[in-house]
Amino acid sequence: MTQYITVAADDRVEARNGTIKLHGPEGFEGMRRAGRLAAEVLDALVPHVVPGVSTQALDDIARSHMLDAGAVPATLGYRGYTKSCCISINHVVCHGIPSDKTLKDGDIVNIDVTPILDGWHGDTSRMYLVGDVPLKARKLVDITYECLMLGIDQAKPGNRLGDIGHAIQRHAEGQRYSVVRDFCGHGLGRLFHDSPEVIHAGRPGTGPELRPGMFFTIEPMINIGRPDVKVLDDGWTAVTRDRSLSAQFEHSIGIAEDGCEIFTKSPAGLDHPPY
Repeated sequence: MTQYITVAADDRVEARNGTIKLHGPEGFEGMRRAGRLAAEVLDALVPHVVPGVSTQALDDIARSHMLDAGAVPATLGYRGYTKSCCISINHVVCHGIPSDKTLKDGDIVNIDVTPILDGWHGDTSRMYLVGDVPLKARKLVDITYECLMLGIDQAKPGNRLGDIGHAIQRHAEGQRYSVVRDFCGHGLGRLFHDSPEVIHAGRPGTGPELRPGMFFTIEPMINIGRPDVKVLDDGWTAVTRDRSLSAQFEHSIGIAEDGCEIFTKSPAGLDHPPY
């Protein structure tokens, strides 16, 4: 049975304990600030995501932007991870590690950032088109963004997590794409990864009920080919087993009394390409 607990903004939650936390106005304000900063970091990267740039250079820009704003990257040092964001190219599903690898004309790239600002986590990712991207890849990116927003449309009090997953799955599979099951969205707030798990496929009317005060991410990963993935020997990088293209978008949201609030919308209106 799902357990919910109301938490105050100054509560120090040390570890995930299986309960779904319900936050008040102070929590919403903290997440607005952290989410806006996360979106601003992705906005700042737009002019730099071009052919020939290294993913390490992009990571450096993201880290500097967070530090300059008084935040720290949640990924830096997380379970041994050594970078300030994740950068996933083409058939990399998620958790691509920044390196000296350079972007090429025609690549599609996901950049995932999570600044911690005043103890709150703003978690978001966005797709970027590098140079002249083929129509097939651009369509995948468009449909993935549509999946995210259709899922968010279902994020309102009284609905269930299965309603979110079903909306995403129905749209993706209706376009003959597949939905990755190995990774999911998650609760967040004072913790980087908390309950509940947000699966991006499912049956309507199933799963935990959505209640005001819940904070979580929705971050569908959509593949052109099969949904199967594997993690490389580095322990982080997840790729499609059939080497097909994959795309992802992510927002952090809060369930409000009359719907949901997206904490990580781009202040510049750059929520999806082309920018």
